[in-house]
Formats: sequence, C-alpha cells, structure tokens
Amino acid sequence: KKTGNLKEFFTLGKKLGQGQFGTTFLCTEKATGEQYACKSIAKRKLLTDEDVEDVRREIQIMHHLAGHPNVISIKGAYEDAIAVHVVMELCAGGELFDRIIQVGHYTEKKAAELTRTIVGVVETCHSLGVMHRDLKPENFLLVDKKEDSLLKTIDFGLSVFFKPGESFHDVVGSPYYVAPEVLRKRYGPEADVWSAGVIVYILLSGVPPFWAETEQGIFEQVLQGDLDFSSDPWPNISEGAKDLVRRMLVRDPKRRLTAHEVLCHPWVQVDGVAPDKPLDSAVLSRMKQFSAMNKLKKMALRVIAESMSEEEIAGLKQMFQMIDTDNSGQITFEELKAGLKRVGANLKESEIYDLMQAADVDNSGTIDY
Repeated sequence: KKTGNLKEFFTLGKKLGQGQFGTTFLCTEKATGEQYACKSIAKRKLLTDEDVEDVRREIQIMHHLAGHPNVISIKGAYEDAIAVHVVMELCAGGELFDRIIQVGHYTEKKAAELTRTIVGVVETCHSLGVMHRDLKPENFLLVDKKEDSLLKTIDFGLSVFFKPGESFHDVVGSPYYVAPEVLRKRYGPEADVWSAGVIVYILLSGVPPFWAETEQGIFEQVLQGDLDFSSDPWPNISEGAKDLVRRMLVRDPKRRLTAHEVLCHPWVQVDGVAPDKPLDSAVLSRMKQFSAMNKLKKMALRVIAESMSEEEIAGLKQMFQMIDTDNSGQITFEELKAGLKRVGANLKESEIYDLMQAADVDNSGTIDY
C-alpha cells in the first residue's frame, strides 16, 4: 500500500540500536512531540524475496498482536525508495537484566512475576497462531525508568504464523535459548516454552543452564546436557521454582508444559508459593557478567562486521596485541580508545566505555585477553 512520507510526520533522532537488517532510531512525532522508536530497514539489505517477505511478516505480526500490554505497539509503517520504516512505541527503560541488576534487591517472587509476564506473551502469541522463535532476555525491554514499568517484547523479526500440528524446519534463534527440537529441525510452538524456561533458569541463578565456550559446545549441551540444580544458588531455591523449570526444560516437546500450563503452575500464580526472601547477591553479579559478556560480543561483532574482512578477523589477536601498547596482556581504556580509532571503528566515547565495562569482568579497570 502507498504510505505517507515518514519525514513529513516525524523527526529522526539518535541511533538506539542495530539489528541484522534494521537500525533503530529515536523519532519524534512533529504534530504532538511524542517520542517513538523507528526501525529503518535498508532495502539494499533485503536481497531475496524471502527477506522482503520477512519484513512484511514482522509488521503483520506486530499488528496481529497489537493491544497486548506486554507487546510493543506499532504506530505505523512507512516506505520510501531506500528503506522501510516501522514506527513503534519507545521503550526507554532498558533491558530486563540491566533493570534487575540496577534495582539490586531481587526475590523469587519478583522472578515469578517476570515469568508470568514473559510466558503471558508466549501464551498470547500461541493463541493467535504466532510462534516467536527468538525469545531471549535482550528482546524484553522496559517502557520507562519507573520502578513499576511495564515489560515489553520488542522483536518479532523471526516470528511466524503456524497452524496446529504444523512442523517447522529452519534453525533459528540464539544458542543459549534454542530448543533441542529446533536443532533437530522438526519443531512447533513448544520451542518457545523451552526458550522461556531457559530465561527463567537465568532469572533464578544468573547463568544459562546450557553453557560452553563454543556455539557447537552449547548446542551439544542443549541436546544432551544435564540440568544443574545442585550448584549454588539452587539449594536455596524453592522446590516450586525447580519443579517449574524442570517441566519447561523437558526435551520431549510433547511432554513439555504449554504456555497456558506454565501460567497455571503454583509458583507462577499471583499470590502463589514463590517466596519473598532475597535471592543470593551472587545471582545478580553472575547475571551482570552474563549480560555484559553478551553486550561485548554484540559490540565486537558489530565493529567486526562494519570494518573487517576475513584476513582482518584472522588478525584479531594481533589487533589486541596492537592495542595493548605496553604488552602487559591487559588493555586500558586509553589503549582501547586509541586502538579502536586506529582500526577506524566509529564509536562514541560512551560506547567505548560500555565496551570496556562489558569486557572488564573482574572490575580491574583493564581487559585481560
């Protein structure tokens, strides 16, 4: 359909984020001064009809789920010669894990409430015939900085419509959260419940249940690793919580709880059995480390994707050595700044600082490599 010109109605502001196809900008509606997020998808990146179809479908699914309090609402889509622009509600409250870490006090009751919200979205998707396929903490943002801010699911880029009993075969998602049957290339909506189960495990312990140094290693763990409920903090976590996670992370999708069943579980209930005593502070520090590691990886990949060829990637180790001007095996903020400038990474000082924070897992003020 013919759409109006985005620039007629909105002023684009600073960049908020970067995805596979699109870049998200802050945008302001001229008529009202209201702020929104605008995801601009460059047409030159849509190489196949399938890519084009994916973008259409993402917009369609957002309209289809519109009105759910925990799904980002779409204001409109605009198209011009060079891009498709999707204008959506602005979520300025940051990522879920960051909020948990900032607030600092954290209980099973709070984790149960978050589980209720996350799985509530999954239930709504499934009841409307939509499979999300990319549930992960980074795709849940808070609307604003207020303590009681609403949590919203933001990214439907990998979502698809499904019919009951239909089976899917393409391997999509993110390594930590992907369901075993997705890796085996035969799956349905149950895969979303698995991913949500992984999120719940992390909400309670601060680390993912299936972990390895490499992507391949993570996949092997997902396919056969045992769930660890014996290490800290699990001995101090209620039976109800463990029972729920066990039932969400059942490898046989037929035996796994449905989203609706999760919402009926006593631990998830509004005044259910989830205890209100604080979780061990180690959970928060591990969550911080896990979240920081993922952010660093994302930023590093972006820097690499924007400025490096194969040979240059092979020289990554050399780059680190080059940045580490005094050969101490550690990189300081100043070294990182100078090094990134040399490789032509156009990052703001604040972004470099974020990179530094993310990579500096032991808070020594330097990056060890």
